Amino acid sequence: MGTVAQKKNIALLAPQLPRELSFEAAAPKIFRCVIDDARKQVSVDKHRIYLFGHSMGGYLAYDGALLDANYYAAGAIHAMGIADEYAWIVDRATRKIPIAIYFGSKDEVVSLRQVEKTRDLLKKSGFSVHYAEMPEHGHNYYEIGSSLNNDIWRFLETYRLP
Repeated sequence: MGTVAQKKNIALLAPQLPRELSFEAAAPKIFRCVIDDARKQVSVDKHRIYLFGHSMGGYLAYDGALLDANYYAAGAIHAMGIADEYAWIVDRATRKIPIAIYFGSKDEVVSLRQVEKTRDLLKKSGFSVHYAEMPEHGHNYYEIGSSLNNDIWRFLETYRLP
């Protein structure tokens, strides 16, 4: 996303976060702290704050987007779905935040069925979902990131908070 950030003149925050499910409950608060800290350094349009996550970062992005839906304009996730036991977070969303889901049909880490269930759950609950399944793509975001980032940004930039 770095090249896209430079071209679009946007501030892009990409913190390295623990890859542990135990971090999940704290993630939305940590995201706000990181953004609030960044706002001290750069101008940030509070109506155009987005979330993106890959793999476990995608899991945390679902948490942030759904548990703090009035803070983010939209979210995008690569290579992750919502686990069945955490499906309740969809009902906790205070706003039907737009979400893009990107997934490779050859992902060796995350189940295609789980991602499809996530897509269907979000749509059934009234969320706007952009779903892109990439044939022959696995779990590795970095091998397609440069081309994928343009589509992610096209999705995100169309949304802003009221």
